[in-house]
Amino acid sequence: IGGLDTSCILVWLKEQGYDVITYLADIGQDEDFEVARKKAEKLGAKKVYIEDLRKEFVQDFIWPAVQANAVYEDRYLLGTSIARPCIARRQVEIARKEGAEYISHGATGKGNDQIRFELSCYALYPEVKVIAPWRIPEFYNRFKGRIDLMEFAKVLFEIMDANLMHISYESGILENPKSHAPADLYLMTKSPKDSPDTSDELELEFQSGVPVKVTNTKDNTSKSSPLEIYSYLNEIGSKHGVGRIDIVENRFIGMKSRGEFYLKRIHQDLYSSAVPFHSDRKLHCQRNNYSVRTGDNISPF
Repeated sequence: IGGLDTSCILVWLKEQGYDVITYLADIGQDEDFEVARKKAEKLGAKKVYIEDLRKEFVQDFIWPAVQANAVYEDRYLLGTSIARPCIARRQVEIARKEGAEYISHGATGKGNDQIRFELSCYALYPEVKVIAPWRIPEFYNRFKGRIDLMEFAKVLFEIMDANLMHISYESGILENPKSHAPADLYLMTKSPKDSPDTSDELELEFQSGVPVKVTNTKDNTSKSSPLEIYSYLNEIGSKHGVGRIDIVENRFIGMKSRGEFYLKRIHQDLYSSAVPFHSDRKLHCQRNNYSVRTGDNISPF
């Protein structure tokens, strides 16, 4: 709960006679969670769960993607894709704890998130039933799309998804390929032209393909836990304007979608120094093929 779609869906589910337990995952997005809690309670939620999943998101999801150097269509580092199973896993745990027969989500019927959430839920809770309002005529005939919801809520914005790994935007002005992304869209990174002229020098220590320690050799700042390492790398990358891309992504259901991404992940250029020195070009080729296959497998799901 917290966004436009889920807020409207909460009210709609109550109108259909359901008792609604809401759940919001903290995976590193900049959000006022207490405001979201009060909003859900005001809209009639029976109970509100706000879960801090940042540590397990890095440890169980981001690090394995780093190990595989997973990438989709050569550029997209799967920030949304790997977050969804992390969110769904805890959602299933809560559903089982509460004895819920149904799980609902706010994903539309034209994107990949519906697949990511539902397959994750069915894999972990096979007997559960999923309510997907954006595929139910009674809902989508009332709200023809997000524009109707925006008008209803008196807001107009680009759709944003944020977590520790990235922030992405779609819809709104970005629907027109000729439109440049507004400068204020990039909330988590400075423009390269506004970044400092002085560099930061970092040393990263790896074990089994994942970072175990980062040290700033200029000021001796050192981090060793997965969440601390990742957050610190994000801080330095943001400071220096690292990671902005503008892509058109092929979705699982056959549509294309344009998005602006700030990818808070620094690992692609580290591979050559992390592999054994005796490795040859065939190993690099196999690694690249594996990275692409992993990305293809993760992105829709």
